[in-house]
Amino acid sequence: MDNNVPTVSETTGSKRGQRSYRLRVGIAAGVVVAAAVGGTVTAFALNSDDNASSSTASSVASAKGKGGAAVDGPLSTRGGDIVDSKGHKVVLTGVNWFGAETGSFVPHGLWTRSWQSMLDQIAHNGFNTIRLPYSNEMFAAKSKPNGIDFKQNPDLKGLTGQQIMDKIVKGATDRGMMVILDQHRPDQYGQSELWYTQNLTEKQWLDDWTQLAKRYKDNPRVIGADLHNEPRGQATWGDGNPKTDWRLAAEKAGNAIHAVNKNWLIFVEGTDRHKNEQFWWGGDLQGVKKYPVTLKEKNKVVYSPHDYGPGVYNQNWFMAKDFPKNMPAIWQKHWAYIKKENIAPLMLGEFGGRKTAGKSSEAVWQNALMDYLKKNQISYTYWSLNPNSGDTGGVLNNDWKTVDKNKMKMLSKYQAPLLSAKGKTSE
Repeated sequence: MDNNVPTVSETTGSKRGQRSYRLRVGIAAGVVVAAAVGGTVTAFALNSDDNASSSTASSVASAKGKGGAAVDGPLSTRGGDIVDSKGHKVVLTGVNWFGAETGSFVPHGLWTRSWQSMLDQIAHNGFNTIRLPYSNEMFAAKSKPNGIDFKQNPDLKGLTGQQIMDKIVKGATDRGMMVILDQHRPDQYGQSELWYTQNLTEKQWLDDWTQLAKRYKDNPRVIGADLHNEPRGQATWGDGNPKTDWRLAAEKAGNAIHAVNKNWLIFVEGTDRHKNEQFWWGGDLQGVKKYPVTLKEKNKVVYSPHDYGPGVYNQNWFMAKDFPKNMPAIWQKHWAYIKKENIAPLMLGEFGGRKTAGKSSEAVWQNALMDYLKKNQISYTYWSLNPNSGDTGGVLNNDWKTVDKNKMKMLSKYQAPLLSAKGKTSE
């Protein structure tokens, strides 16, 4: 997903081309959000009795806040499952918290509340994983974090974007959540088709990944790298061209990461097409059948497609007479076969939309997809926590404090438990 941060003078909203399904505009720090998110709201509150133990990491908790699952050692893959060192299945059911990929260089919402309260709320609502987007520009010395209320976040004053990421990663994992780092953009201005650009060399992309892998090596709950967000356009799969073949680039990056940190899972998104057939940006993984990603470190690849509904682009399959019964065949063809044929695990890295209740095609699609993920035990990270995603809105309402009750009702149908918390945090 692309969330550009406009100036106050710019119009917020969505930008869609005829075939460029996924251009999005977010909302700048401090800009009042005009569009309301549908659904009733509920005030945020923590209850002391929300934790419950679970005997295995694969058991699914339908109630919010349940946790306490034990996961042993680094994660790896076994057929279509993610497993821990003892072979227990691990299901990732998480949320995206974006912003560090934009000109803010930190996750959004910190202009309204403290980062600790946001992590508390994410954990309370039952998400066991956070996908954390960033841009490579965030690591530059000139990139100064902004959009932060330092009265509510005094401990962030004077820190770099990387240092703030350190705090949020530690805070998330101390609360029993797992973290996936997502190279979402080369710079604050927008996504890129390929993993490199005129201003970001392939070497720098690899170097940034290896420094992150080293930096978080001692935190076992930082579980992996989503190598590049939504390859598309020039990106190919399996044609052997080193300048465009995303599968080859994913192998190069995965091997580089494992040279310094063998524990990480490598999350590999798809492209936007197979042969002449167009699909969602990052969503098409049909090429895996003939050209799988093969790393030197075995059993570490998780494929991570993106999939969206008619609120993003009204694809012809949403208008079919048999909708939504036609959807499982479409998911199966483009990405779900990987899990169902036991080739590798899947984590649906992004999906979302504004409407989750009622009879609109958007609501019907979202609920059908959630039921499909649950039935097939497919991991996911929902887009997004943030309300300032142009086409989808978020789990939080526009006040950044209350929760969209309808979205949480849908998501809570399929949530795996948090990990056993490390105890009281000391941020």
